[in-house]
Amino acid sequence: MKLKALIVDDEFNARNNLKILIDEFCPELQIIGLVESAEEARIVIEKEKPDVVFLDIAMPKEDGFSLLKSYENRDFSVVFTTAYNEYALKAFKENAIDYLEKPISIDDLQKAVQKVMKVQGSEEQRTPAELSDLVDEAMEGKNDRISIPTRDGYIIIRNTDIIHLEASDNYTMIYLIDGSRHLSSKNIKVYEENLNQEVFFRTHKSHIINVEHHLKEFSRSEGNMAVLTNGINVPIARRKMSNFLSRINTF
Repeated sequence: MKLKALIVDDEFNARNNLKILIDEFCPELQIIGLVESAEEARIVIEKEKPDVVFLDIAMPKEDGFSLLKSYENRDFSVVFTTAYNEYALKAFKENAIDYLEKPISIDDLQKAVQKVMKVQGSEEQRTPAELSDLVDEAMEGKNDRISIPTRDGYIIIRNTDIIHLEASDNYTMIYLIDGSRHLSSKNIKVYEENLNQEVFFRTHKSHIINVEHHLKEFSRSEGNMAVLTNGINVPIARRKMSNFLSRINTF
């Protein structure tokens, strides 16, 4: 049985191009509507009960995020479609199944549809937030690692692989020894409270460093800086200096 899909986009060509791609390359879906506004989308959602909504973000009068906020407990999956990648973080917080940038590639679309099929096909559907709680519970008492929510699921990272964490508004960027970075939807205060205090130290309102494994040097040449093994210099706030020096003197 096919899943019912609704396309919401204020641009005529965008709506029709996505329908063509879905009809041609995603036989798992049946298009039950193409609408150009959030207002029209509500009518179709109420009447047709779609399984998945392909939702544009930047629309006149009312954007895609506003549409979702009108559903306290929505029972349909959401795949965002947009030409503006600056919305990715906000889309992530809305528990979207996926986020497709225009022009939409066939490969990305098919991957998104497969994610929708997995979610809709599960007997017990869980939101990303609930899954994060499950991961955290599983890791409780094992503070040698952390879980980070990503667009595709969750990754488990060992403390020894984390060089430092940097606040980015209400998010946290996590830098790893392989040179990769991962953006977490949790703020840096959450990590400060839950990371192993014997390994990590908050040097500044925006920075936590792995003082145990990745502190290479302390330098005063350009202000008080912690030099890390990846070559990044992280500032040490004046109010943190006493505790920081006490900490490194215990090595």
